[in-house]
Amino acid sequence: MATSPTLIGRPPMYRVVQVVVFITISAVIVTGFLRDIPRLSIIEESARSLYFHVPMWFTLMGATLVSAYHSAQYLRTGNVVRDIRAREAARLAIAFGVLGLITGMVWARFTWYEGTGKWWNWDPKQSMAAVLMLIYAAYFVLRDSIESEAMRGRLAAVYNLFAFATVPFLLYILPRQMTSLHPGAEGSPALSQTDLAPSMRWIFYPSVLAFLGLFWILYTQRVRLAVIAWRERASGLLSSIR
Repeated sequence: MATSPTLIGRPPMYRVVQVVVFITISAVIVTGFLRDIPRLSIIEESARSLYFHVPMWFTLMGATLVSAYHSAQYLRTGNVVRDIRAREAARLAIAFGVLGLITGMVWARFTWYEGTGKWWNWDPKQSMAAVLMLIYAAYFVLRDSIESEAMRGRLAAVYNLFAFATVPFLLYILPRQMTSLHPGAEGSPALSQTDLAPSMRWIFYPSVLAFLGLFWILYTQRVRLAVIAWRERASGLLSSIR
């Protein structure tokens, strides 16, 4: 039986994380566009996209992990707050995934396909990332199609665990077996995993941490609002029964 969620307070370090994330992302934006970078063949100045495009995918993977963890906990405990946490983490995973796709399209458009008018080229990693977004979109379609809260939570949790199991295959394993413009696979003539110069690492790694921190901030806010909405809805049902 599902158990009711309790109101979730802000973690003690919430304000500190907010300030640190704001300062770090601001610094990444300024230094990412103004600091000199190594000139790599073909990609040249567009390599600056690395500071934003790749951290979004790291954040997506982190969000899917958080979502899957809470789905597993919901199946174990039946606590509604676990279902809420899984839902909100998956929602943010899609948001960061869509941003990752858009920044990737822009990067490719003005690097590999400048002058061609192409925005989408069916690169294996690009295509499989889009498939992953559709898999997670189906998670919300499934949720909206079930009226019973307990049944919805259980089925959504099982599906969410399946969706998470596809993440490493769609984003890492399968694309590396095919010809691709992304690093780590054959067919990338201008960028490899060893091309990240030390001067770029000092911006790239803080950017990854900052975007993960941004996810945590948004996730905490959304969970609090969702729990408040659930409690208000539950109180309204009880009042109508009385």
